[in-house]
Amino acid sequence: MPIVRIELLQGRTPKVKNELIARVTDAVVTTLGVDPDQVRVLLYELPPEHWAVGGQTKAMQQSAFAQPQNKVVE
Repeated sequence: MPIVRIELLQGRTPKVKNELIARVTDAVVTTLGVDPDQVRVLLYELPPEHWAVGGQTKAMQQSAFAQPQNKVVE
């Protein structure tokens, strides 16, 4: 029984997640030659405050991106 664990940021629609699950299941069935009912796909959604890259959470990065930049253009 193959188990596929996927970790992703929160915020995707149920439709997108269902498509992901279906496509991953198809890939496992095709690659491993198992029946679809043997495949388990587990989605773990994390809030942006719990996901960090380069020492900054995604929430911090999103916040910094949303704030206006005070750059002087010459």
